[in-house]
Amino acid sequence: MANITRMANHTGRLDFILMGLFRQSKHPALLSVVIFVVFLKALSGNAVLILLIHCDAHLHSPMYFFISQLSLMDMAYISVTVPKMLLDQVMGVNKVSAPECGMQMFLYLTLAGSEFFLLATMAYDRYVAICHPLRYPVLMNHRVCLFLASGCWFLGSVDGFMLTPITMSFPFCRSWEIHHFFCEVPAVTILSCSDTSLYETLMYLCCVLMLLIPVTIISSSYLLILLTVHRMNSAEGRKKAFATCSSHLTVVILFYGAAVYTYMLPSSYHTPEKDMMVSVFYTILTPVLNPLIYSLRNKDVMGALKKMLTVRFVL
Repeated sequence: MANITRMANHTGRLDFILMGLFRQSKHPALLSVVIFVVFLKALSGNAVLILLIHCDAHLHSPMYFFISQLSLMDMAYISVTVPKMLLDQVMGVNKVSAPECGMQMFLYLTLAGSEFFLLATMAYDRYVAICHPLRYPVLMNHRVCLFLASGCWFLGSVDGFMLTPITMSFPFCRSWEIHHFFCEVPAVTILSCSDTSLYETLMYLCCVLMLLIPVTIISSSYLLILLTVHRMNSAEGRKKAFATCSSHLTVVILFYGAAVYTYMLPSSYHTPEKDMMVSVFYTILTPVLNPLIYSLRNKDVMGALKKMLTVRFVL
């Protein structure tokens, strides 16, 4: 807060201007409706998935526990950016104060970082389930699952606590127009009138580390899974193993691909328009796709959904 106050004294103002998606659109009202519908689908799809996993005893396993955590993160993730963006469009306001910008930045960094590590945890869970099925109930008991999930949330918050205060402490005197629809670190950093090259290098190294550790865990887990599946004599066993892993791999590719573009590619590859489109993909579309990927391609989840709908219909 002291940094924000000093920044206000230096520049004489305290509000950023979010240029947003709607200025780029020829039909902003239609785009608003589409984004609102997508937002509702993301919330409802993830909420239904969490409800099914909580209520159906057949889904009380480590894999579905982590899927419910992913759905919770996705619900929070999309709620950090979309409601304000839509409300600003309806109210005709496109300003965000420095404290609000910092809070939004912290929340999305925390949730994105948490999801990075959760996807790695889910890969490790699949490795234990397929490569060590007899020891799976012991190695992935409820206490271990809670510890791993808590660790993911904690590591994500470390990312938020590291990057947010530094980003918001820079003096912003070039421009206050953020060419984005929310306060993303690269979009805010570029507005600073001070030299941020060292910080950008440190941020790059931090993001590499945040991505490298989960990617190493995911790659190692799936390499061992492939070796185990290759040694299986049962074709049905191979099919089941690939089915349980394919959904997770799809989500990993979608989420990590967008993160690599945003935080690891050189600035020469970036333009405000490209950055916004990629951000739309991983902040708005991914939370909609995840529950569909995990439900439509999962017989257990679809069975639980049909059971719940049948009970509701009978009642």
